[in-house]
Amino acid sequence: MNAPSADSPAEGGSAGFGAGLHPWSRYVALGDSFTEGVGDPEPRSPGGLRGWADRVAEELSAGHEDFAYANLAIRGRLLHQILDEQVGPALALKPDLITVNAGGNDLIFHRSDPDKLAARMDAGVELLASTGATVVLFAGPDWGATPVLGRTRTKVAIFNENLRTIAARHDAVIADLWALRQLTHPRMWDPDRLHFSPLGQHTIAIMVLDTLNVPHTLEPMTPKDLAGRTWREARADDIVWAREHLFPWVLQRIKKGIPDDGRHAKRPDPGPVFGTWMPPGTFVGNDPES
Repeated sequence: MNAPSADSPAEGGSAGFGAGLHPWSRYVALGDSFTEGVGDPEPRSPGGLRGWADRVAEELSAGHEDFAYANLAIRGRLLHQILDEQVGPALALKPDLITVNAGGNDLIFHRSDPDKLAARMDAGVELLASTGATVVLFAGPDWGATPVLGRTRTKVAIFNENLRTIAARHDAVIADLWALRQLTHPRMWDPDRLHFSPLGQHTIAIMVLDTLNVPHTLEPMTPKDLAGRTWREARADDIVWAREHLFPWVLQRIKKGIPDDGRHAKRPDPGPVFGTWMPPGTFVGNDPES
């Protein structure tokens, strides 16, 4: 089921128009750290993280008193783990909107074959789509300008094209991170350069809502340019980043025989998005303009 068209085009804006202009009442998010919201800390959110999926759910809940949201994503999970561990529980929740992001950890840390990954993903999407729910898939971001990770660019591009074929086959929707060129700005990323900052998560939420043709209250935020750096300063930062963030992360992922890490989904049960403390459209986190 493709995203429905609202009475008017979906655009970011502060006006409260469009509340209730979508057909969904139960949203379930599947994935890894990207969907869990790593890089977007918020102590008041379940698991201490907010992220793009929470931000999307906040907007979708406006005007829908019975709207419920569950997030089954767990950081570090590979594609087969996401499909094996999360699809069944997701189906049991009977969602009418499902987002699935998987494969990034496989491509970046395990040098996996994008075609073989796509074959696994196709089977999972077929099962999810058979319920009649709207299924949203994510084309991965362009890592081309990122040291070391840029080497995966070709594989990510191939996997993205496979995802477009899968989406067409099962009438799913593509949320295109590769085409979201705002993500090339450094301020969109967490200091570890592996996850998105609060501003990046906010920007992705806007893209997802626009992809679904849902009017919303989120305002685009244009980041200021960073002060110029010399080539030597930039390379020195890259070395520090690789030592403190990249290498420990890679070693953790490729180490064999690691027991169950005991991590659990931050929102395993569908429920209302808001408490009394957070109205729809609120930007919570570090203000990127401050």
